[in-house]
Amino acid sequence: MRPGEKNLITDIKGLKIGNAEDHSIKTGVTVLTSDKPFVAGISVMGGAPGTRETDLLAPDKMVQEIDALVLSGGSAFGLDSASGVADELSKQGRGFKAGDANVPIVPAAILFDLLNGGNKKWKKNPYKD
Repeated sequence: MRPGEKNLITDIKGLKIGNAEDHSIKTGVTVLTSDKPFVAGISVMGGAPGTRETDLLAPDKMVQEIDALVLSGGSAFGLDSASGVADELSKQGRGFKAGDANVPIVPAAILFDLLNGGNKKWKKNPYKD
């Protein structure tokens, strides 16, 4: 296998990547999406993994493609960032059709950055926004 032009994930044709950082909290969120649903896989390791909808990525599950993948700081709070992504994709009509509803498939994984010195005294979980 040869690396792409930049040897980066952005070399994958059709894949869109966005990132948001909050320097006061010292955290961030990265979202991978595309114009159309795409196939993804995951390997969950570690003693305290934090994930959302990653079980859907197993090959024996009903859903074969996802609308976005979210990687976030914030420990368990960061999982809420996938809700914000799902809300926006739903407004765009993206997602798994369930009757009249569109349910965007947005697996997420987080890392623990709550002890990194950032301001964690927020009144409302900032990750969904």
